[in-house]
Amino acid sequence: MASKALLPPPLSSKGSSSSRFKRIVGSVSERSNPKSNVSEDSTMDEASVISAVIGILSGYIGRYVKDDSFRRTIRDKCNSFLNRTRTKQDSDDIDNDNDNEDEDEIFVKMDFCMEKMNTLIEDHHQGTKKQVTMMKSIRSSIEVLTKIASSKSYLSSCAELYLAIAYKLLRNDRVSSKHLLQVFCYSPNLARTYLLSDLWEHLFLPHVLHLKIWYTSEFEFLSNEVHVGEKEKKMKVLNKVYNEKMDSGTYLFAMYYKQWLKVSGASVPPLPIVPLPSRPSCRSSRRMSSDSTISNSSINPNLYKAVFGLKEEKQKPISLGEQTGISTLSKGLEIDKKLYGDDYKYSSVQKEDMLSFGRSSNHSDKNQAHRLDYFKCLSCRFIPTDSMAKISYIKSKNASSSVLSSELVEAITTICSSNILTECEFTIRVVTKAWLNSPGDPLIEEALTQTSVIEGILEVLFVSTEDEILELIISILAELITRNDAIRQIILNSDPQLEIFVRLLKSTSLFLKASVLLYLSKPMAKQMISTEWVPLILRVMEFGDKLQTLFTVQCSPQVAAFYILDQLLNGFDEDKNLENARLVLSLGGLTLLMKRVQEGEIHERENSVSMILCCVRAEGSCRSYLAENINKSSLLELIVLGRKQSSSRYALSLLFELLYLDRRTKITKFLRGLKDGWNGLNTMHIFFIYLQKASPEEKPLVAVILLMLDLMICCRKIIMSRGAYIEKKLLRQL
Repeated sequence: MASKALLPPPLSSKGSSSSRFKRIVGSVSERSNPKSNVSEDSTMDEASVISAVIGILSGYIGRYVKDDSFRRTIRDKCNSFLNRTRTKQDSDDIDNDNDNEDEDEIFVKMDFCMEKMNTLIEDHHQGTKKQVTMMKSIRSSIEVLTKIASSKSYLSSCAELYLAIAYKLLRNDRVSSKHLLQVFCYSPNLARTYLLSDLWEHLFLPHVLHLKIWYTSEFEFLSNEVHVGEKEKKMKVLNKVYNEKMDSGTYLFAMYYKQWLKVSGASVPPLPIVPLPSRPSCRSSRRMSSDSTISNSSINPNLYKAVFGLKEEKQKPISLGEQTGISTLSKGLEIDKKLYGDDYKYSSVQKEDMLSFGRSSNHSDKNQAHRLDYFKCLSCRFIPTDSMAKISYIKSKNASSSVLSSELVEAITTICSSNILTECEFTIRVVTKAWLNSPGDPLIEEALTQTSVIEGILEVLFVSTEDEILELIISILAELITRNDAIRQIILNSDPQLEIFVRLLKSTSLFLKASVLLYLSKPMAKQMISTEWVPLILRVMEFGDKLQTLFTVQCSPQVAAFYILDQLLNGFDEDKNLENARLVLSLGGLTLLMKRVQEGEIHERENSVSMILCCVRAEGSCRSYLAENINKSSLLELIVLGRKQSSSRYALSLLFELLYLDRRTKITKFLRGLKDGWNGLNTMHIFFIYLQKASPEEKPLVAVILLMLDLMICCRKIIMSRGAYIEKKLLRQL
């Protein structure tokens, strides 16, 4: 029997997404026969998993006892919802006085219990007998309230939440966790969107992330709908389907975790499956991207299983280049069936599934001609005769030790020579499978680094609309660039205007990964003349906080954004540099750069300061905004720490630029912001030490800053002394 994951493992596109938070994972040992007992290690693993689940839930509800702000937030949310529910009940049941009385009694009890619970929390450190008695009374009243309101799930949710708090105070973490999970069972929508949204994001969202990605993809598609009325109608249906799926997924996993709390021995609960919704009829393409694969690729090292599934290995290889010039797509269609199940069965193109495509034959049927999805070729592509001979040579040369599989050779041949997009997209999967199964194989690497192969892959990257295929290509190219710098030059020569990257950076799901590939390609400013580069890179800077993983390559999109922005602000002639800097200012980039001055490594913060300097020199009027809003202590920190790395010149230059304000009062206000120093160091002392070690070019700047700070301090002392003298003189006259 195959081992089972004690907590949810990553699933394919038809199941839930892999978890983004850290879990304790164990596995049940294999059994020699059906009657054998569960091993001691398995029992220990189960205990650790249960302990982890309880720890997360009880730790969350424990904040209610320790954190005043958290307690106030929960109380306000419950009060707000109860008031809205009470108002709605009053309007709905205006004719039924008896029902209104019952409802009023429930609301009064709930309010009373919540107030008593808060009073109990405030006095919980006393540990008196009176407190214990009150605790039992509160618990009993909430249990009664839960039974009364069981038919009204929203009220039950609030009651279950306070039951969890009550049992937490009794130090019964298991029962407390059970009641907290029951909140998501009673009202999954209320719990995930309002009442316990932060806990839901931590515990439940990783399991249903594929639904969120699916929704984003569908929303983007519908945003291009021309007819407003039809667009609103479809949007309403999409939101309804999405929320229903999210609620059902939340409920299933809440029940799943509750079952874990009851686990004993070998009774491991089955993992819930949350499938993607059926494909909307408004989508005209035959295949959709596998959204869960997209979401998993950056967090799941075994991408092959997520992309191809476990059953694909048993299928026979497809012949992609027969002597007759005919290529069938039966295997690709079988994969579609496995990915989409019944959705594919009722597809409008099912009748055309087994069409064959011939490069040299003439097709009289218009429908078949429409299905020939020919795509645009890049201008630099050439006939790959030499490369094909090279691949054959590699295969025969290494026949004694290691050879390329016939499937991979045919796939590479197709990439280099086929004009049919669907064929080439399928071969990308074949190439990815071979690469992931044999990481670092020099034979495969040499075959894929041929110029014609890279250019063929780039063509697919340029025209494909499937995010799954695009992400696989981005990851493969990133791997090849890090292993062979020549690939970088091939990419830049094949796409001199970087049209492929412009298209990818406009994507809603792949722009961060595309920015990493762009950074690895190291383009120069002359290839980014268009003004649309500035907003694209600023978007990467805004959302690129998380490290991106492309197979084994890891890189921060922030690093990529700073590299490209540096090219845009410093890589052209002066006029073009200033034009781009003004565009950064007009798009709100200054706020993003100021935020980066306070975060990250020293060199990243120095890069932010250098970009701000470019903006100041392009538009001097932004000095006032900077002087008022930039973090002064962060600038001083860069001057101190950057001095050790010989990179403090940008921070000092910016500081001096900010002294060129249009009014003396603004300069004085800015200097007052500096006087507090940094990390206990006096500002005057910082600049005095800097002056002693400064370069000849920097010494005049530092001396001026020291003089202005000294004058400000002296003037303040004089004013204070004069005020004291006047006050003393007035007292004498009295």
